[in-house]
Amino acid sequence: MFTGIITHIAKMDFCAPDTLLIPPVFSDAQVGESIALNGVCLTVEKILSHKLQFHCGSITKKLTNLGFSQIVNVERALRVGDSIGGHFVTGHIDTTLRFLQKRRIEQSIIATFTLPKDRTSIIPKGSISINGVSLTIATISLDTFSVQIIPHTMQNTNLHSLQSGDLVNVEFDIFAKYAKEHYEYSRN
Repeated sequence: MFTGIITHIAKMDFCAPDTLLIPPVFSDAQVGESIALNGVCLTVEKILSHKLQFHCGSITKKLTNLGFSQIVNVERALRVGDSIGGHFVTGHIDTTLRFLQKRRIEQSIIATFTLPKDRTSIIPKGSISINGVSLTIATISLDTFSVQIIPHTMQNTNLHSLQSGDLVNVEFDIFAKYAKEHYEYSRN
């Protein structure tokens, strides 16, 4: 479980088709520890002299943006007693969506994305994780939605480098997913 509060960004490299490496952004990382890269929960397999090594299977590469991302958002798994500054994020990506545009409003950025086919988990003022970053849905239109990104988040995540057409990893709010499932189950 994660919170969507990004603590580091790191350059990611594949050293084999299913093995990826990042610099050791945590000095006390442990083999077996869960770390989210762009919101994808992965397990530290090895700690090399200057790299943390993870296994990234073909299905994960196919269903997320890890297959072509270079700079990734990094977050450690939530520990008992940690502050929950964002929202509950599982590290299980629901879909990828296209980034469309960003525009500045005062000091913040409004970032717009394509709306997923199943829009039931996109709720006004609801939480959403984009590339692992905990954000709040600002607006929803017929085929897009937007989030407002504060300067600190923009400067300390890989969201600042998004270009129109880029794919982002998306995890919908777990409570919205549970409510949807409960509603659908109770109708049957």
